[in-house]
Amino acid sequence: MKLTHLIAIACIFVCTTFAWWFLGGTINYRTNHVASQTGDSVSGRWGPSSMQTHPRARYTSSSGSKVTLQPASSDVKVKLDYQPVKMGLLWHRTYGAAFAGSYTFTNSTAITQTFYIDFDLPQATLNKIKFTLGADSKGRPSVAAPEQGVITDSIQLAPGESVLFAVSYECRGMDFWRYAFADASRIRDFTLTMNTDFSDVNFPISSPTDRKPADKGMELIWKYEDAISAPGIGMEMPRELNAGPVASQISFYAPLSLLLFFSVIIITAISRGVSLHPVNYVFLAAGFFSFPLLFSYMLDVVPVHLSFVIAATASLMLVCGYMRAAAGEFLFRVAVVAQTAYMVLFSYSFFFKGLTGLTLTVGGIVTLGVLMALTAKVDWSQKLGAVSPRLA
Repeated sequence: MKLTHLIAIACIFVCTTFAWWFLGGTINYRTNHVASQTGDSVSGRWGPSSMQTHPRARYTSSSGSKVTLQPASSDVKVKLDYQPVKMGLLWHRTYGAAFAGSYTFTNSTAITQTFYIDFDLPQATLNKIKFTLGADSKGRPSVAAPEQGVITDSIQLAPGESVLFAVSYECRGMDFWRYAFADASRIRDFTLTMNTDFSDVNFPISSPTDRKPADKGMELIWKYEDAISAPGIGMEMPRELNAGPVASQISFYAPLSLLLFFSVIIITAISRGVSLHPVNYVFLAAGFFSFPLLFSYMLDVVPVHLSFVIAATASLMLVCGYMRAAAGEFLFRVAVVAQTAYMVLFSYSFFFKGLTGLTLTVGGIVTLGVLMALTAKVDWSQKLGAVSPRLA
């Protein structure tokens, strides 16, 4: 192979790389543009991440100071229904939450006290709200109305007397659901039971003390018998496969696939004495480029995995079919294996978090080993010319 041919192939590779990077930037722009247009719309309908804070009670001591205390016992139940919404090339991780909490407050002082109980509401649209504190003389629960996002009610408790405060509501949110405690507060006899309709659970704050499979999901339990500075509780919604970021990553990293493919084809062609012109490599690069191009524009109308299969099949038929016609059966077989490994498998690794680097590393090492084994006995001086003239 002539040096001018190698330079021409390098120029073809560089031009294809810039075309791929331009395509990746275009996909990013489309994705971010749609996300900025639809994100506020989804957030407006579903609300932001929901956070529920632990209730508290306060009273005035005999010395006139304000005292804040936590519930003597708490039994909280949460049900999360995952309901993702797709806008453009992005999935928004939306959910519905049903909350029900029962809290017991106890007057541990030696005198009758007036307790003021505060319950902060999450910043979300709430439905089916119920707040009850004890019962009136006719046995009916007293219901307080929320003001400025806080429900506050008062009750007099004799020494040692307890009262049950119950609250329930339904709301919607995005991405996360959290339950928070006051800093450095002492939490006694607390239980939170969470039921999800998904099994792909992720705990960004603290892990549950018990978990078990339930219908279509998981049942998770957090228990604090007597804890100081207890960590909060949270659940992150399952991560969806967002087609836009995957398509842009495939485009940005596609030059690595083409570089490995060209290396295999060039070395194999030289060792087998097959002559390929730089024009042949132009068509091979174009066949490779067709894969991310077709994949990215099919995503708007075809499911992501089906789009990947169609685009990969079309590219394989273009590249490998052309290789068979231009270079024969042996290079055709090499091209099928190389393109499947470097383009299809490497690109599919972007569907799985953390596998891309490992896939590239393993593929590169295997390629090096195969090429070394196939070309160990090749006389490169004869194929490419001697580095220095031989002595007579």
